[in-house]
Amino acid sequence: MSKEKAWNWIDEHREELIQVSDKIWGYAELGLCEDKSSKLHAEKLRQYGFRVKHGVAGMPTAITAEWGRGKPVIVCQGEYDALPGISNKAVPRKEPLVEGGMGHGCGHNIHGTTALAAAAAVKHVLETEKLKGTIRFYGTPAEENFGGKVYMVREGLYDDADVCLSHHPSSMNVAGLDSSNATNGVKFHYYGKTAHAAGNPEMGRSALDAIELMNVGVNFLREHVIQEARIHYVIENGGGQPNVVPDYASSWYYIRAPRRDQVDPIFERVKKIAQGAALMTETELKIDHTGGLFNLIPSRALSEVVTANMRAVGAPIYTEEELGFAAKIAESFTRESKVDGLRKYKVPNYERFIDVDLPKDILDPWDEGETSPGSTDVADVSWVTPAMEFGTACNVLGAPGHSWQFVACSGMSIGHKSLVFASKTMAGSVLDLMMDPGLLVKVKEEHKRRLEGQVYKPVGDPDRKPPLEQAREMAEKLKGKQ
Repeated sequence: MSKEKAWNWIDEHREELIQVSDKIWGYAELGLCEDKSSKLHAEKLRQYGFRVKHGVAGMPTAITAEWGRGKPVIVCQGEYDALPGISNKAVPRKEPLVEGGMGHGCGHNIHGTTALAAAAAVKHVLETEKLKGTIRFYGTPAEENFGGKVYMVREGLYDDADVCLSHHPSSMNVAGLDSSNATNGVKFHYYGKTAHAAGNPEMGRSALDAIELMNVGVNFLREHVIQEARIHYVIENGGGQPNVVPDYASSWYYIRAPRRDQVDPIFERVKKIAQGAALMTETELKIDHTGGLFNLIPSRALSEVVTANMRAVGAPIYTEEELGFAAKIAESFTRESKVDGLRKYKVPNYERFIDVDLPKDILDPWDEGETSPGSTDVADVSWVTPAMEFGTACNVLGAPGHSWQFVACSGMSIGHKSLVFASKTMAGSVLDLMMDPGLLVKVKEEHKRRLEGQVYKPVGDPDRKPPLEQAREMAEKLKGKQ
């Protein structure tokens, strides 16, 4: 009865929730700069009767909101940051809404609204049925660029939470059991001497040479690290013009591996290469360790709860118009690339999905023991409290993530259906956890076993502040042409 009450609340507020998601899709703001998006969430939460704190953990766009008293404490967690360079209209072709602008190519407009909807629906049940427990919404900025949840974890905001649930728009309906790569972010700054590149180059000391030599060294290192490791970089600053020896250059690296204790030794070797490049070029080196993320701790118990609620809610039914939209998007990538992707992620009986654009199956997780090549700050949360981020179909199966295709789907009715389906699934899962103390014990015992006595310590300088100024500068450069 309680679940039906929550699901009915979501149905009654469906258009209002879709409007929130669509507005945030249009705002498309960079991480740590989600001013309009976070304000909209905060206003809605206050409207729904939550006690709201806006601007926590040193981030103006971070939110905590709660309703109720006592245990258990369940967090519904949402994101709302967008990605640069992939702005698109809600049409099945590449057509920027803002030329060169931001876009929700990971569906975070839906991500945050799902958590908002689920928290509000659970609050409605707790209030009307006079049930014990605390429901929270956490609005977490900058997942894509600065790991906002790490600052919230460091602030202790998850310490008293019994469970944290979140939803990520995906291309399949599944509550996965894979882990994620741990990662370090680091910037290398080289300082040399300017000189005329033709007239007296012998007097110059090129910071750009140092960057390039370092990159060559790291690329040779790739053969001598574990196969699962990933190292990627960009050159942020490379000089002004060719006839001036650059006295400053910088690069930004991500170093990933399946476990935290595998990342750290690779990081040390990369630093040695960077120091060697400084020696070769007689430049000075400054290393700025911008932080890092842990590997995700999965939860079978939470996966089972979420999967059962997915099936109780039932996957969306798509209209002919929506199927036609998806089919048009599918023309933008090859059948071969789709097959490669299904094989890469080891989807069971993948052949049956080759000609499917929008899967309606609700799958049992098949990926326990696997490691996703990507990284997420949800992982840091999962070391402090049991956490689950499940996926529902939104992006067309086979289309890349972080793409204009994902932006298009996130801003139209396919995305809306993913939102409603996920909101009901999350609300039902929260109520199961609140009303079944034995289930909560099971979840916590599994979490303790998976940690194996390991202790969480945030990566990097514990006094480091969120890079607000850097984010604003980036946002100004990446906003595109209005």
